[in-house]
Amino acid sequence: MLYRLLHAIIPPLLRLIWRPRVTGRERVPRTGGVLIASNHLSFVDSVVIPSTSPRPVRFLAKSDYFTGTGIKGTVMRLWFKGLGMLPVDRDDPQAALGSLDTALEVLRRGEAFGIYPEGTRSRDGLLYRGRTGVAHLALTAGVPVVPVGLKGTEQLQPVGSNLPRLVRVEVAFGEPIQVAGRFDGMPLGKARRLLTDEIMTAIQQLSGQVEAGIYNERAADA
Repeated sequence: MLYRLLHAIIPPLLRLIWRPRVTGRERVPRTGGVLIASNHLSFVDSVVIPSTSPRPVRFLAKSDYFTGTGIKGTVMRLWFKGLGMLPVDRDDPQAALGSLDTALEVLRRGEAFGIYPEGTRSRDGLLYRGRTGVAHLALTAGVPVVPVGLKGTEQLQPVGSNLPRLVRVEVAFGEPIQVAGRFDGMPLGKARRLLTDEIMTAIQQLSGQVEAGIYNERAADA
């Protein structure tokens, strides 16, 4: 109930402030489980996407954001809950497996779950190779994947900046990539790789980024 109330307030307020250019909102299925797979340029991407999507999108966020005390901690906790964030302990060695389980639970409830196939933010603007967790989720849950291309969010909140700036960004939602029946009989590892590469190609076409051709590695402060 609290989530629905806050989500009805926060995204419209953010759209009013930032006035993002959004295309393809009609391509996002209005019901049923769906993966929203995007390039990743800034911490604020997980705020921009839920604020511009036609339906709530769940993202994972560091558990630290939910455990603060006092007025600041309460405000931060309500803020992230209002955007549909789900806490995850990134310092826990089992966090990766737990994250997949959380994502599958969200998808099986018929909700939208946001994911960055690159794994972490791009600090040089290049689009890095996608990790196959996105395909694992899509194939396991049997849900479509909507690719998203973000532009300009690295200027909205540059690396090292604590507060967002008033910069107009672009958000492009692509055509859903269906998985049902497409990979039947194919070795699972191959299916995951092919689907992941298809998703990353769609993201590149929406974002216009140059492909790095390698995997990105998480920085110490990411």
